Amino acid sequence: MNTAVTSSDKTLTSFRLNTKLVERLRKMAKDSNRSLNNYVETLLLDIVYHEPNDETIEALGEEKSGKKLETFNRSELEKLIASL
Repeated sequence: MNTAVTSSDKTLTSFRLNTKLVERLRKMAKDSNRSLNNYVETLLLDIVYHEPNDETIEALGEEKSGKKLETFNRSELEKLIASL
């Protein structure tokens, strides 16, 4: 991997990526009206710096523990949506 320091505290870096992955990323970037570089950088920032809140951490712990969670009732959800 080649890297070189550039202005604005950014580093010019080259990666070898699967061609189909790059094509998909280019399409997603275009659909978001963003450059490929900006799109990929934003995805990586979200992944690297994402910290779940306490509620999410608790829910993940419950799921991992096998604790019985509430069941999803579709008809109740449909009634709630209809009432809005």
